[in-house]
Amino acid sequence: MSPSVGIVGYGTYLPRAVETAADIAALSGIPEAVLRDKMGIRQRHTADAAETVTYMATRAAERAIAQAGVDPAQINLVISHGSEHKDHLVWNAAAKIMNDVGANNAYAFEMYALCAGAPIALHTARLLMSGDPRLHYVLLAAGSRENELVNLSNQRSRFMFNFGAGGGALLLSRDTDKNLILGAAAYTDGTLSETVVLTEAAIGSGAPVIGELRGRLDVTDADYMAQRLGEVSLPNFLRVIGEAVEQSGASLEDVRFLGITHMKRSFYLQILESIGLTPEQSVYLEDYGHIQSVDQVLTLELGLAQGKIKPGDLIVLAGAGTGYTWSAAVVRWG
Repeated sequence: MSPSVGIVGYGTYLPRAVETAADIAALSGIPEAVLRDKMGIRQRHTADAAETVTYMATRAAERAIAQAGVDPAQINLVISHGSEHKDHLVWNAAAKIMNDVGANNAYAFEMYALCAGAPIALHTARLLMSGDPRLHYVLLAAGSRENELVNLSNQRSRFMFNFGAGGGALLLSRDTDKNLILGAAAYTDGTLSETVVLTEAAIGSGAPVIGELRGRLDVTDADYMAQRLGEVSLPNFLRVIGEAVEQSGASLEDVRFLGITHMKRSFYLQILESIGLTPEQSVYLEDYGHIQSVDQVLTLELGLAQGKIKPGDLIVLAGAGTGYTWSAAVVRWG
């Protein structure tokens, strides 16, 4: 029988600086009301030069470790599943996070599934812990400041104007009865693999180059991407959520909370309705924006703080990332 694996600590880090819908409207030309009401952006956090991806992930990880009451030296593995727009290029961010939290008996690696990364990281860690009895504590940590990769004057990339900055972390333990990870699923539609890429054409007049990085995120074929996602995004979200819940041994009727990637408000509400939940059984990140694979731990933290997650609840954490991959993980909270 596989050992149980559960979440024993969680934490987030959000930079102090924010950009409001009014700020983004002034830079993008999109009316403030559209940003707030349709795109669901009241504000987003932005990082300063010192708030690197590993800095934000480390601060979140320290909170998760402290909450669990675990000595960092007990951690056996650190997985970074955050942004590739990080402190350095061609570089293992997990090693720095490991060092900075004091997990000096661990090993560390990165896994990357863009904004679908958190549920896949949970699944990966659970499988590794089930197969290796030496892995008692595993730290998952992520940071993102992807907003810097978007040119607000490029209307092709407007669906990315919600990108914000922050960090999130989860500490997992084997042989626990607390907050058990019960199932996960993911699916990729490779026909969308090159719809969003980094190009110099999207830099924009007078825009600065970001450190070692040149270019901005751009959409290569906006019409195809819109048409294809319109066809497959809802079915694929329902597919991975349904498969993850089935793997947990439960049914959709048992789900009490959904923590999901930030997206436009109408699609968020459509997903909730499709799985039989109400907005009171979820958290919409309109005051935070989309922080890549940090969104799931942020919704978990906010859901608990707002009393939307109660002991015994079956919760789903879901995401989707360009590529295009959809993912979900199921946790029995408490």
